Amino acid sequence: MAELRTEEEQLEALKRWWKENGTSLIVGVVIAVVAVVGWKAWQSYQANQAEAASMRYQQLLTLASRPTLEGDALAEAQRLIGEISDTHGDTLYADLATLIEARVAIADGDLAAASGALEALIENTQRDYLKGLARLRLARLQLAEGDAEAALASLEAGVPDALGAQRADTRGDILLALGREDDAREAYQTALNLSQETGQPVYGVQLKLDNLGAEDATL
Repeated sequence: MAELRTEEEQLEALKRWWKENGTSLIVGVVIAVVAVVGWKAWQSYQANQAEAASMRYQQLLTLASRPTLEGDALAEAQRLIGEISDTHGDTLYADLATLIEARVAIADGDLAAASGALEALIENTQRDYLKGLARLRLARLQLAEGDAEAALASLEAGVPDALGAQRADTRGDILLALGREDDAREAYQTALNLSQETGQPVYGVQLKLDNLGAEDATL
């Protein structure tokens, strides 16, 4: 651009620039302000949603920790599970609520509903640990219902190493139900070894080994 030599030329140049660019500049500023305000509003909304989900989950956890759950308490627990799932379906709390849903269903004697909840969690969650935990619990439920083959399939679909001792213990129970005593003994020993190495709690495994004639297997 040629050098501007007078104030009048500078003023005329500024007017021309403003005429050509002023509207787009204002629009850009408005868009930027709206974006910032919108982002802050979204963050605030997300924080409020997370807080609400946490509160509902704590209420559910308190109910589910009772020795027995029936009547109004059972109905309230089921209501909270539905609310968390419907309103906060993409959160960790929704996945945890589904685990509690299975527990509540078992307490209510509805094993089909418990299996359905665990299967839904396995299908929908993106959290590998919870997927594996649901598989572990589903395998135990299937074994309790007398379907050892299905239980073994659920277990072998994938349970994380963080649950390795519990996985081996459950595998031993399944193999024993299938009449595979040697394999069951090996699984129980693996459970004991993993419990010692990782601190994962397993209960009654030594007794199971003793009953299979493995008196020398100790922690």
